[in-house]
Amino acid sequence: HGGVWERVADRLAADFCVHRVDLPGHGRSAAIAPFTLEAVADTVAASFPLPVQVVGWSLGGLVAQQWALARPDAVRSLALVATSPRFVRDEDWPHAQPAAQIAQVAANLDTDFDGTLQRFLALQTLGAPDARATLAAMRDLLFAHGRPQGLLPALRLLIDADLRGSAAGIACPTGLFFGARDAITPIGAGRWLAAQLPDAELVEFAQASHAPF
Repeated sequence: HGGVWERVADRLAADFCVHRVDLPGHGRSAAIAPFTLEAVADTVAASFPLPVQVVGWSLGGLVAQQWALARPDAVRSLALVATSPRFVRDEDWPHAQPAAQIAQVAANLDTDFDGTLQRFLALQTLGAPDARATLAAMRDLLFAHGRPQGLLPALRLLIDADLRGSAAGIACPTGLFFGARDAITPIGAGRWLAAQLPDAELVEFAQASHAPF
């Protein structure tokens, strides 16, 4: 949900009109079905009739890519943070996790919800020098709107989605912000996007993992 951007939004609010978005089924946004990448992007876009600068992290960055591809006139720029066009590893895409690893997280939610979330958050901060403090802050934010409800559909979306074939069609100016220690969206995904997108600039944070902000 949008609470993860609280500190960044506070810094930007002095100069910009900032909207913190709860994706469908997260925070206070109602769930949608089917929870496909296209449906999520269309649902979010429907709330913004005027052109916007879109900032997206992880799954939100995947949604942002789809938004820019589907509605190029509505997206002035992208800031893609620790995200990817493809979250699952295969023979020609090493910059991701094995599908079985994501599927195991989904399966474990049924038997050990809190413990699975704790381990998942720990993976997002793995390797960062302030991992303990970041992990505590992220866990507090995750539960700020109550018990998360939209995780299973989101994990299934991450397994299925693949925007590699259309990424070069993202024409708007794009900033790419990646942590070099990220185990979920490895730095190779950011470098690939930087090479594919026609107007992109990559910023690498040497000491950051999956939550560089």
